[in-house]
Amino acid sequence: MEIILGDITKLKVDAIVNAANTSLLGGSGVDGAIHRAAGSELVDECRSLAGCKVGDAKLTKGYRLPARFIIHTVGPVWRGGSHGEQELLAQCYRKCMQIAADKEFDTLAFPCISTGIYRYPKDIAAKLAVKICSEQLQKNGRPQRVIFCCYDQENYEIYEKILPEYT
Repeated sequence: MEIILGDITKLKVDAIVNAANTSLLGGSGVDGAIHRAAGSELVDECRSLAGCKVGDAKLTKGYRLPARFIIHTVGPVWRGGSHGEQELLAQCYRKCMQIAADKEFDTLAFPCISTGIYRYPKDIAAKLAVKICSEQLQKNGRPQRVIFCCYDQENYEIYEKILPEYT
């Protein structure tokens, strides 16, 4: 597991994870950036998937991205922490890691799921992300490389403090 500061749409990996909304048809933040970079073919494929539930994940091609595939997952909106948000976010990471293992991906990159407009506290989300990915790596042995791609310095520094506990 590693952390990078940068734009997830520029990564040449087997798959990137999209912090999507339930429609899968694009939105703001990382979701919008991924849709713009991948091109209109992505929205056409996403229409055929009939959306995605919170905590679930679905796979599409990467189209014009350097990544071959996109795993779309819908994180929870933070409502104070007592409405099942932790388990839903954990399910997002588990399902993405399981898809990567099932498809035998070697490299997988995650954005910071639910920490933008969904307001999940960044430090709590990062701890959960690293914990779940670590557990899934031990269980499945794949993907061989998990990247936490932070778009901003604040998230990068949070992951920088957490990651050494799990490596």
